[in-house]
Amino acid sequence: MKKVAICIISGGMDSALAAQIAKNDGYDIVGVHFNYGQRTQQKELEAFKKIANDLNATATHIIDLDFFNQIGVNALTDSTIEVPTDGIKPGVPITYVPFRNGIFLSIAAAVAQKYNADAIYIGVVEEDSSGYPDCRESFIDAINKAINLGLNDNPIKIKTPLIHLTKGDIVKKALELGVKLEHTWSCYKSEDEACGVCDSCRLRLKGFKEAGVTDPIKYKQIPKDI
Repeated sequence: MKKVAICIISGGMDSALAAQIAKNDGYDIVGVHFNYGQRTQQKELEAFKKIANDLNATATHIIDLDFFNQIGVNALTDSTIEVPTDGIKPGVPITYVPFRNGIFLSIAAAVAQKYNADAIYIGVVEEDSSGYPDCRESFIDAINKAINLGLNDNPIKIKTPLIHLTKGDIVKKALELGVKLEHTWSCYKSEDEACGVCDSCRLRLKGFKEAGVTDPIKYKQIPKDI
């Protein structure tokens, strides 16, 4: 039997690369995407569909999580909170969606049971990121243990192939593996053209600069400090 991996695919370049690595590792891909009321929900969904098609995914699941809007307290799902555009600051930013990856991984584990999958791939990055606490390797290891305590006989391994990479490394690896980065979307603010100034755009642009290549998507502006 072909082995199956559940790939959490947001539509960004990190998750697209993680899923491509899963495919190269010999897995059939089941793509999972979450609509959670984020500002760029429609654009991310569009990107997910393109990426899943590029991967020739065996199956896809688009899961709606409306409750994040009720929780609020973050700039991605609460329209009353502005997305910061003045550069990446120390500490946990206001774009952190509380326990988002913990919730995503728990649902992905349930989907994994359906397909008898033995792996979940997620494109979290700890070393060169916005500093979200649920992207830390220690968190992933802990929730992996908790998930396996709640499963049937088939244990799952959460795989994080990008966790110690820089954004420049990610761009280079994506190009090496043929990931269509023009199909990915990273911006927190806009769905027509990427804003260029939110933390996610800044990290993406930094990665392309470090890799020495031009980002194929359009930006409304490019910060002078990148």
